[in-house]
Amino acid sequence: MMPSESGAERLDGAAAQPIPIHGPGNFPTLSMQPQQIVQVVRSSLEEQGLRVHSVWLHGSAASHVLHPESGLGYKDLDLVFRVDLHSEACFQLTKAVVLACLLDFLPAGVSRAKITPLTLKEAYVQNLVKVCTDTDHWSLISLSNKSGKNVELKFVDSVRRQFKFSVDSFQIILDSLLLFGQCSSMPMSEAFHPMVTGESLYGDFAEALEHLQHCVIATRSPEEIRGSGLLKYCHLLVRGFRPQPSHPLGFCHRGPGARRMMPSESGADCLDGAAAQPRTDVCALQQYMCSHFLIDFPDLAEQQRTLERYLEAHFGEGDTTRQYACLVTLHRVVNESTVCLMNHERRQMLDLIATLALQAPAEQGPAATAALAWCPPGADGLVPATVSYYVTPVQPLLARAHSYPTWLPCN
Repeated sequence: MMPSESGAERLDGAAAQPIPIHGPGNFPTLSMQPQQIVQVVRSSLEEQGLRVHSVWLHGSAASHVLHPESGLGYKDLDLVFRVDLHSEACFQLTKAVVLACLLDFLPAGVSRAKITPLTLKEAYVQNLVKVCTDTDHWSLISLSNKSGKNVELKFVDSVRRQFKFSVDSFQIILDSLLLFGQCSSMPMSEAFHPMVTGESLYGDFAEALEHLQHCVIATRSPEEIRGSGLLKYCHLLVRGFRPQPSHPLGFCHRGPGARRMMPSESGADCLDGAAAQPRTDVCALQQYMCSHFLIDFPDLAEQQRTLERYLEAHFGEGDTTRQYACLVTLHRVVNESTVCLMNHERRQMLDLIATLALQAPAEQGPAATAALAWCPPGADGLVPATVSYYVTPVQPLLARAHSYPTWLPCN
């Protein structure tokens, strides 16, 4: 896919926009352009003997470049470096290079003599992740930003699945844009701009772009979506995205022009979903995601940390109303779609979500309590859907003290 000149300009704007990286206390704020950090890290890695095959802008930022009118927006800036991570030394090298490069972005006048890599890590790195399994070899370094717009540097050798839904499956190669900036003194124009290539890991680029343009939630192989997919799904619902009734979730139709650049991004062949019932697929998708969330985050404290990190990363300080709506939506989905969980464990999880929602400083009025009320299972063992914002308040979540059964409310 070749974006238009306006798309190339949006990509250039995203790559050139300075992003502050905040440190604690008296640590100075670093100001970096994404294209600068990419160039510095890439050149340093190659000087150390680790070849960078390509660099991609991935996820919601790439979706925003392709279709800014979707309303999806983006917070994190995901920069993916394709490298060979064949040993532990390669993993350590990527971390060491990134930390060393942070020195280049310290403001003038700051003494670098006593600043160690450990100091830089503690001050400016919000998250460090290393995954090394049979199917996944990648690492992530997230640089912190107080507004949640983190710069995430991901070094990928192989990854089994790099997207959750079609609308966040896009990635755009940055190599041609960076080369254009280095070699050309002329500004971009309709007749003179770099050829920028994008793709969709969902499989069919045109179909995924249509989903983005029409705010459609679709995916393939939903059983592969990990625990954080549940939070992403609720976030999309709050942003106005909806499952497409005529497109059964979990099935895709890969077009002849689709291509996949990640060599390990393989999955089962697409199945014919014509006979599937859309409503059943939506229910199954939600049940898959709730189950995976509980598998990946089985402990209540871990669930709380995961929710708090997601909210911090995806909602700014002035976005409390949407944060509240996302938590209410999550509460409803968990209440409707969590199966084979002890009833008191379900209530504990719903309590946690409700407490986080009611801590939001936005003025929501009495309907806030109603929307988060716990509904016990009926005689048939089914849990009724959570009441909406505008229904007369029922028993408040935080004011109940009745006994509960210990059977499994499975359908």
